[in-house]
Amino acid sequence: MANSKFITYFIIIVLFCFTVPSTAKSSALVQEIKQQSQEQDKEPFVGVNIGTDVSDLLSPTELVSFLQVQRISHIRLYDANQDILKALAKTKIRVIISVPNNQLLAIGSSNTTAASWVGRNVVAYYPETLITGIAVGDEVLTTVPSSAPLLLPAIQSLYSALVAANLHTQIKVSTPHAASIILDTFPPSQAYFNQSLTSVMVPLLQFLSTTGSFLMMNLYPYYVFMENKGVVPLDNSLFKPLTPSKEMVDPNTLLHYTNVLDAMIDAAYVSMKNLNVTDVVVLVSESGWPSKGDSKEPYASKDNADTYNSNLIKLVLDRSGTPLHPEITSSVYIYELFNEDLRSPPTSEANWGLFYSNSTPVYLLHVSGSGTFLANDTTNQTFCIAMDGVDSKTLQTALDWACGPGRSNCSEIQPGESCYQPNNVKNHASYAFDSYYQKEGETSGSCDFKGVAMITTTDPSHGSCAFPGSKKVSSKKTGTILNSTEANGAGERLKLNTFHSSQISASTVAFCILLFISFVTTR
Repeated sequence: MANSKFITYFIIIVLFCFTVPSTAKSSALVQEIKQQSQEQDKEPFVGVNIGTDVSDLLSPTELVSFLQVQRISHIRLYDANQDILKALAKTKIRVIISVPNNQLLAIGSSNTTAASWVGRNVVAYYPETLITGIAVGDEVLTTVPSSAPLLLPAIQSLYSALVAANLHTQIKVSTPHAASIILDTFPPSQAYFNQSLTSVMVPLLQFLSTTGSFLMMNLYPYYVFMENKGVVPLDNSLFKPLTPSKEMVDPNTLLHYTNVLDAMIDAAYVSMKNLNVTDVVVLVSESGWPSKGDSKEPYASKDNADTYNSNLIKLVLDRSGTPLHPEITSSVYIYELFNEDLRSPPTSEANWGLFYSNSTPVYLLHVSGSGTFLANDTTNQTFCIAMDGVDSKTLQTALDWACGPGRSNCSEIQPGESCYQPNNVKNHASYAFDSYYQKEGETSGSCDFKGVAMITTTDPSHGSCAFPGSKKVSSKKTGTILNSTEANGAGERLKLNTFHSSQISASTVAFCILLFISFVTTR
């Protein structure tokens, strides 16, 4: 009997020592994820919109891996794709999900439907998947004005469902608006919401104020420029440095505006103030610049898109605010991650992406010194390789030029050398192209070869074959890791968390040892 009792006590001790700490650690991990999410979202950020009108979209798992490689931490979906939400679990990527316009009627007219939607698309995934917001519809007031009466009821029903799930403080509810709901946007001090929308905007803004949510605005300086050529200079639209004489001045406030986006954001703040709302922050839910257009869209170009988005990222991460509100920097979601090749004309509609659908960059952003957003930039090593789908004869011609007049170093692709295998024209051309590209200093235009080459941030080296660009980066490996300040901070947090965890474990072990000894001695 004594032995039986001793064994029972021993089992209790083991269960206490190993089960309790495990449960506590699991609970602590969930709380840590939530806390980190809330802390990081207090700072302005750059995210991306992900449209799906793409003929060959990455699988959800590939998409999430791509986002992680590109260091993209905030995304907005135009629906609530359950496969993507599953793939995002435990990644710490924050996501705004959306209610499509065609679902407004059902959700706006039934609390039960709204509750079911939240249960199916939010509760089922949070907090493992960090859902931070619900965008209800998209530009409803201007694209489907007949649904305007349903907008606020839908928003309120979804919010009530979040309250019931105790998620209303972590997940905000709002709706994205087109810039055209604001009239007389310059000077910003004279801006106001279209008065025909007052009956919707007043209660909507009151809701956003009460719940601590944000005013979502889709703001495109590209369209402002195109509609006001000759009045709005291109440089002002692209955030280019201006002389004081070229800055836009608001005659009523004497505030100087160096770019169109700041003026559009301040116009939104003034419009809200005119309706007695002063505590709602503007979130730029869409902004970008097309990289290609038809004959009527000459300013849709890679250079302009690169300039706009690179400067936009710097503007947000510099945290300098706007002339009217220098203390508030709006977060921005770039439109968009991928070119949506299935979009209807004009040509620009299919060319807003930072990347092609095969995940190669449309252009390389110039965001050096702006933190850790996007690996697709000039802070990282880039390579020049042969494009897929090019016939061997055309590649051979380009290869011959690179190794001949182009003076590429082609010694490594000769028989018996480290980059000879695989022995095919595409592999040899890629090596020769990269040699020329690196020799020319990775300058614009040095990776073209009559349209058969492309730039990539993925190192094409393989086995014992090191491409010329890889040889360059080997001496400066630290250039491609996280921003040093953030990396060090993360390291310190990791040490601190490990220390606390060790303390808990040590104290628990000590207690268990003493308990075990007491049982042994009493036995």
